[in-house]
Amino acid sequence: MASTITGEVHNFIVANFLFAPDAVLNDDDSFLDQGLIDSTGILELVTFLEDTYGIQITEAELVPDNLDSVNRIAAYLARKGRQAGKVAGFAATQVLQAAP
Repeated sequence: MASTITGEVHNFIVANFLFAPDAVLNDDDSFLDQGLIDSTGILELVTFLEDTYGIQITEAELVPDNLDSVNRIAAYLARKGRQAGKVAGFAATQVLQAAP
């Protein structure tokens, strides 16, 4: 079963960037390799993550290791949660469960 965070991020990506009706997005698929998200899309994704999870994403954190797939985002949020102790009302343990 997908974690809440993974599911929310997956649903956001599908709703906002996956326009082909028969397209499928696996949680490990690279957004860059799939050509899903351009620079404007990254800004939209960052805004979604910051607003939804109450985090601040720094310029140094805007790298593919953090934001290039649903699972990478979940792992990134888990790291942020460990650093902050929580992410937008989610207990740190819930955030950690989002990491693959």
